Amino acid sequence: MSDIGEQIKKYRIEKGITQEKLGQLISVTTQAVSRWERGGMPDVEILPRLSDALGVSIDALFGREEQSFELTIARQLCQMSREEAYRYAFNICWAIEIGLVGDLSVLEDIMGKFVDRSVTSMDKKNDYFAKIVQDNGMANARISPGFQHFFLMVEHCGSLKDHIHDPEKLRRVFEVFADAKLLRIIFYIYSRPNIPISASLIAKSTGLSPEEVDSCMKILCSNNLAVHKIVATVDGDMNTYIIRPESYAVPLLCFADEIAGNYSHPFFGNFERSKPLI
Repeated sequence: MSDIGEQIKKYRIEKGITQEKLGQLISVTTQAVSRWERGGMPDVEILPRLSDALGVSIDALFGREEQSFELTIARQLCQMSREEAYRYAFNICWAIEIGLVGDLSVLEDIMGKFVDRSVTSMDKKNDYFAKIVQDNGMANARISPGFQHFFLMVEHCGSLKDHIHDPEKLRRVFEVFADAKLLRIIFYIYSRPNIPISASLIAKSTGLSPEEVDSCMKILCSNNLAVHKIVATVDGDMNTYIIRPESYAVPLLCFADEIAGNYSHPFFGNFERSKPLI
């Protein structure tokens, strides 16, 4: 394999695209891309399109430019539309998930199945998960049709309990999500981000009484899930609430859904951990 063939394959895999997709991006056949990666040389006029498609310089294609992978990724994301950037970022996360397995024999097969969406394209109902649990950390990815997320945790020093600042406060957070009224309000106010919502509108939209809303919102604010704001109106001051911009509830709800759903369609898993989980 020529130097440029090695670089093309390297950057193609890092970008999370197949040979076929790369060929489509630069208007050549899949066979041409395969030929380059096996030792062939692209025509000179193709090099600018190739470097643009892979998001690297022409010098980098020839192995003449040492690049920080992290800096390259950050630069590429900055140059994309937000929609494209999030899709690309998730493909990188999927590559991380597969790479952490440490098995080159499954790399191309599993990467291709996800990048081409062949796993979910014919299955609109089931949910698929990839889960890595090892002594150096853990990673989880959900690759369901229309719903994808990723979690990565590097192994922490000491036990996980050492990093939980106040177990009693943690217990109270779980109490919030166990309360039917509070959960109903969370689903409503999180559907209206960046908009202060009056207590009376929350009551009308959730079917709760104003007194119940006042009580519930105090609990949500004390648990950092909402912020209380007073708005001056011609009729006097009005209590309003807005979600915290960090949107703490969203990741927790995603993983709670996995636990509650008892999903039986894992895409693949790797469980080699010998250390305690907590």
